[in-house]
Amino acid sequence: QVQLQESGGGSVQAGGSLRLSCAASGRSFSTVTMGWFRQAPGKEREFVAGISWNTYYTDSVKGQFTISRDNAKNTIYLQMNSLKLEDTAVYYCAAQQGLQANYNPRFFRSWGQGTQVTVSS
Repeated sequence: QVQLQESGGGSVQAGGSLRLSCAASGRSFSTVTMGWFRQAPGKEREFVAGISWNTYYTDSVKGQFTISRDNAKNTIYLQMNSLKLEDTAVYYCAAQQGLQANYNPRFFRSWGQGTQVTVSS
């Protein structure tokens, strides 16, 4: 079991950057697959980025966002650059046991409460 807490959201001008953090508690963090998801107003929750033994991104954020992890701090990050209006959403951190690198949301058993990212023109 992993408990997750997101932080780092806020308001930013289009073209700017934010770094989201997700602090995790629980054993064996280094063997947990982690992911970032987002849900925009009126839209379904969607996968953004994941990290296991590899990293994987949805096509819309490749080259724009970077996911990373610091196992010593039990924390993952999402560096968000060149933010666009359509990046506005609540961003959720999620975790699943193992390093299988399957980023289907069905496999994530632990979820944070989310952090709001608002991009303005």
